[in-house]
Amino acid sequence: MGKGLAALLNDNGNVNSGKDENAEKVLGSVAEIPMDQILANPDQPRTIFDKEALEELASSIKELGIIQPITVRRAENNQFQIISGERRFRASKIAGLSAIPAYIRLADDQEVLEMALVENIQREELDPIEIALSYQRLIDECQLTQEAMSERVGKKRSTITNYLRLLKLQPLIQAGLRDKMISMGHARALINVSHEDEQVDLYHTAIKKELSVRQVEDAVRNLKNEDKGRSPKSRTNPLPAEYVKAKEELSADLQTAVELSRSKRGKGKITIAFSSDAELNRILEQLQS
Repeated sequence: MGKGLAALLNDNGNVNSGKDENAEKVLGSVAEIPMDQILANPDQPRTIFDKEALEELASSIKELGIIQPITVRRAENNQFQIISGERRFRASKIAGLSAIPAYIRLADDQEVLEMALVENIQREELDPIEIALSYQRLIDECQLTQEAMSERVGKKRSTITNYLRLLKLQPLIQAGLRDKMISMGHARALINVSHEDEQVDLYHTAIKKELSVRQVEDAVRNLKNEDKGRSPKSRTNPLPAEYVKAKEELSADLQTAVELSRSKRGKGKITIAFSSDAELNRILEQLQS
């Protein structure tokens, strides 16, 4: 039925939802679709495709063919957009296939995004940060609660929470987790370090000394005990005199309170206070002038 289904979809441009004529002939069916009619999903949750792993999969496809069809939906101009299976699609291209078997789904943009995110979360190849970002997108773009996500992906709510907390890590540490410089256990321990510079210092120490998860947890505990003994003023890195002067001048220029903080590594942030939308607009205009 594969080629007949593809012909039906190409001939009938109105099959876009489950209510359309001939939709029952499309749903749940598999078609052999030419590779040049397939489009990548711009919202693909996976951001890294390992070249060596793709080559291995391509060799397997040459030998055994596609064991599991990809999933697509109809797009414009007789083309189909991938919902899930982009890795198989890329490997099939490398293998030199001219067509690939695909399940045809009828879905709107949000349904496609949700299906792609959920399908990718359930795969083992994603790194922890990709999984965390997928969970966050389900919350932000698909309006799913953690409870609803738990049901969709078959994961405990506490597991979802632990992944989401990884996004609070300093970006350098997130990159290290993605590159497997540290494990998920190390990352979860580092989240509990409240000061960014101390978090990064401990991250570097953990890599340099090849600390175990338990050793990092102990180090975090020691940092917390030290922090309890510090006075509030000693927890803040004192600003150099030129920074204090710059803060005062900026506050005078903008005619509002300005706060400036700086870590031992030289990173920091500037906070500009405003009391109304009108004052915010005034400040923005002044900054742009």
